[in-house]
Amino acid sequence: MLYVNPENFILKPSFATIHCEPNWRWRKRDKPMPNFDLFYVWSGEGELVLNGQSYQIEKGHCFLFKPGDETTATHNPQNPLVLTYIHFDVTETPRLIPSSHRIVKNTISFESLLAQYVRLYLVKAYGAEVEAKLILKQLLIRLLREEQEQQKPLTEISNNLFDTITEIANYIQQHPGNPHTIESLAARANLSERYFSQRFKEIIGHTVKSYIVYSRVKRAEHLLHFTGMTVTETASALGYNDMHYFSRQFKKYTGKNPSEVR
Repeated sequence: MLYVNPENFILKPSFATIHCEPNWRWRKRDKPMPNFDLFYVWSGEGELVLNGQSYQIEKGHCFLFKPGDETTATHNPQNPLVLTYIHFDVTETPRLIPSSHRIVKNTISFESLLAQYVRLYLVKAYGAEVEAKLILKQLLIRLLREEQEQQKPLTEISNNLFDTITEIANYIQQHPGNPHTIESLAARANLSERYFSQRFKEIIGHTVKSYIVYSRVKRAEHLLHFTGMTVTETASALGYNDMHYFSRQFKKYTGKNPSEVR
């Protein structure tokens, strides 16, 4: 879909970011998938079956379902899935289509685009459909780009190091309110601070400090939007003592003040 003109995307009203209920399950449809569906897992764990092939899914797993696909899914009620799905069609035959399944490496930028897409319609922004089509094309380009990059050998990075760094990134996301430091995280990874910082930036695509801030802001967005917590309560829960500093960082990453999101 690299060469598809954004104007040729037909956006369907079926899109959302959802926190699946404990008893959620995706049953087999009476008819196969009628259109394209970009399906991304933010968190949780479960199993998805696509055309008879089973996938154990968790954060970062992304699917592009195509017309005619047959899918079912379940999840762990103790660790429910959080998903974004976007249904769409195209009015031309795509020359290049992302693979059906991919584990997204740079989840930060990918999730940022997904959040922008959904937010456009939540606030009914001016020009939402035009911008949404551009964002959808960016998402598909990211998937195609990762496919190309995956074909290149990972030089100077062992599988063990890759797993260690991604585990640290996941740990930061799971505990955004902890007083993380480069020193403490490097010690957790059993690496020197300098080497850890270099490899973290190389593998995750962001510096350690920017990733910590991003993880806190994303959690703050969720708390303000879904839990009814005040801005002060949210800032405190995420380790901020200075409200002005929290607000500056929040606006830097979201473009809005915390009070606007709440």
